[in-house]
Parts: sequence; C-alpha cells; structure tokens
Amino acid sequence: MPRFRPILDTMPAYRPGKAVMTSDGRSYKLSSNESPYEPLPSVVAAIAEGARLVNRYPDPGAVELTEAIAGRFGVPAEHIALGAGSVTVAQQLFETVGDPGVEVVYAWRSFEAYPLLADLAGVTSVRVPLAGEDHDLDAMAEAITDRTRMVFVCNPNNPTGTAIRERELVAFLDRVPRDVLVVLDEAYREYVRDESVPDGLTLYRDRPNVCVLRTFSKAYGLAGLRVGYLVGHEPVAAAVRKTIIPFAVNQLAQVAAVASLAAEDELLERVERVVKERTRVREALIAQGWEVPPTEANFVWLRLGEDTMDFAAACAVEGVAVRPFAGEGARVSIGDPEANDAFLAAAADFRKA
Repeated sequence: MPRFRPILDTMPAYRPGKAVMTSDGRSYKLSSNESPYEPLPSVVAAIAEGARLVNRYPDPGAVELTEAIAGRFGVPAEHIALGAGSVTVAQQLFETVGDPGVEVVYAWRSFEAYPLLADLAGVTSVRVPLAGEDHDLDAMAEAITDRTRMVFVCNPNNPTGTAIRERELVAFLDRVPRDVLVVLDEAYREYVRDESVPDGLTLYRDRPNVCVLRTFSKAYGLAGLRVGYLVGHEPVAAAVRKTIIPFAVNQLAQVAAVASLAAEDELLERVERVVKERTRVREALIAQGWEVPPTEANFVWLRLGEDTMDFAAACAVEGVAVRPFAGEGARVSIGDPEANDAFLAAAADFRKA
C-alpha cells in the first residue's frame, strides 16, 4: 500500500453544517452561518454573463476584484491576497509559516478549521481556553514563545459570537513580538454593531505584523462560490500569494464578488435584517430562560454541556439543523423569520421537557 503522512490517521474530517428534513418536508438549515438570502438580481446577472467565459481560465491575479477591494476599503492593491474562501487563505497563511517546531496560538473553542490546518501544515497548535465565552487575551499573550510564528484572533469568535473590544485588542497587539504574525479573522465583520469592537482594517495600517481575513461567503451571500481575501502589509500579502493554487478563485467567483461590492448598499440592507432577527432571537431565547451571550455575528450560541446532542436531535425532529459541539454547546445561525420561529419553538419545547 502507498505510505502517507501519519498525521492523517489522527485527523478528524472537517464537518460541514448539515441539513435535516421532517417527514412532511420541513427543513431549516441553521448550521452553516449562510446568508438566508439568494444573491441580488444584479449579481445573478453578472454570474450569468460570466458563465459565457468559463471555457477560459480565470484571471490568475484577479486584478479587477483586487482593485475593487482596494478601492472599497482604501488600501493598496499590493496589500491584498485572495483565496477560495477565507478558510483557504487561512490555509495559505499556515503554509507560509509551516516549519517543524513552529507554534501557532489560537483560542479554543474557536473556528474548528484551525486545528486541521495546523496539523496539515505540520505546525504545533497552542490552544488557549476561552475565558467563559471570550478570548483570554492575557493567556494568549503569555502562551507566545520564541517558537511562535502566528496567532489567530477570531473576532467575532466562531462559534460563541462574542467580540473583543478595541482597548483590549490593542493592548494585546502591543504585547505581541513584532516577528509574530497576528491574523484578525473577521469573517463576520459586517454583522458587528457594537461600536467598541474595532475594525481590523484600521488596526493593521501601522502594524506590519497584523493582517485581516474577510470573506464574501457570509454577508455577501456567496458561500457557494468561495471568495476570501487577506489585507496585510506587502510582505505578508506577497507571502500568501506565493502559496495560492493557480486559478483558485474561479471566473464566476471573481465576477460575483465584484458585482456584490458594486451592490453593497443593497446587500447591507439584508445584513441589517439579519441583525434585527439576531436581536429578536436572542431576546426570545433569554425570555425562555436560556443563557445566551451577546453576539456580533450572524448566529447565537447556547452552552448546553451534556445536553448538546439531545438538543440538536430535538431540533432536527422539527426540521431545524443546528451545529452541535458535543459536550459544549450549539451554534445556531440566524435565518429568515420562518426558520427562526421554527428554531425558537423547538428550543421552547426542549426547555419544557
């Protein structure tokens, strides 16, 4: 038999959010943090037009999209690197530092792809337990050693939804050695409404060892096309660009992302609807007696402990798919009002049982 890396025998597969369906056809997928809204008509039109060119390779440099991102956020084009979703850009980052003995620090629980990407890159994960539902930035700073090459800060955090305020984050960044790269993973930035939560694109500008990850999958509703990007100083972005697979961001993804930026005002109206539903869902859960931490993402978090899998199963009976983390809790995406009402009804029934 062919011989493979031993690490593959110890790695669990990434578990994507699943859908469930009742016998009468009810199905509400609240397990993947997707936008509940389909792309805008202008974006669909751009995708349809772009389909005429799929016999050609896409622009490997994604120049039009890069320039559109640069113009939108007021950053130099050379500060941008693209990938097939922000998780792929994260993988590229791991590859830029991946030497034997290297350590990467991140909070836990946080985005579940971090350990998988670390293992694949051959680096050592240093998982720093959350303080309740929040990043323990003091402990993370203390976990940095001379072997540390990168630190991930997921803000807002997935799956808890909690966000780090500017004062705390700046104090943490000031403690990180300049030769350690800090990655601010801001996949849910568009849903943030707490003004004390900083915009990473402001913080990175005078910090060469800080970069920001963003995605078109969530707020922009392009999860099926996979477009993510990094903004960092030129040496960081250049290193990440070296690790990208050629043509990774396909033709339709590029044109859809450009069209989405052009229609951003209309798209953000949809984001505001999700934010309002987020508030409604959280307040309803609290009224039912649940403890729900404040969330700045497009999901809520319920710490359920040993009841987690039973809760997920009870939701599935009602056609509601949530994302359970056995022994810890469940993350529930905010969907449209009908889906949210179905979830709230399932949560209320479980509470009474």
